Amino acid sequence: MLVKYNNNYQKIVMGFLSYIPELKDLDHVQMELDLYASDNVHQLFLYKYQNSDFIGIIALEVQNSIVMIRYISLIPAERSRQVVFKILNEIQEYYPEHKLMGTIELTPTIMQWHKNSGASV
Repeated sequence: MLVKYNNNYQKIVMGFLSYIPELKDLDHVQMELDLYASDNVHQLFLYKYQNSDFIGIIALEVQNSIVMIRYISLIPAERSRQVVFKILNEIQEYYPEHKLMGTIELTPTIMQWHKNSGASV
């Protein structure tokens, strides 16, 4: 289940951001959080199963008819293609009129998801 970020989740999100090598520095983490609090283009979601704790975060840029997935950061125990595909399905449901795209690192996974889901690329 996708849960939109708000300041109540700041410490949780900071923990998930620490899994991303580029965001190990506290100043970079704070700049990243400020970015997602500053406009409607940048969206940050936490992810959890129905009745469980959060297992990750997803950073998006939403413009026109495209959702750019900047990163997905999950706890180590949940880092599987199946979980990522489930998250991508939910993002597509949240933004049904948008095309999902990703960074260079995420593009192969998103292409595989498109192939498996029958979505147009």
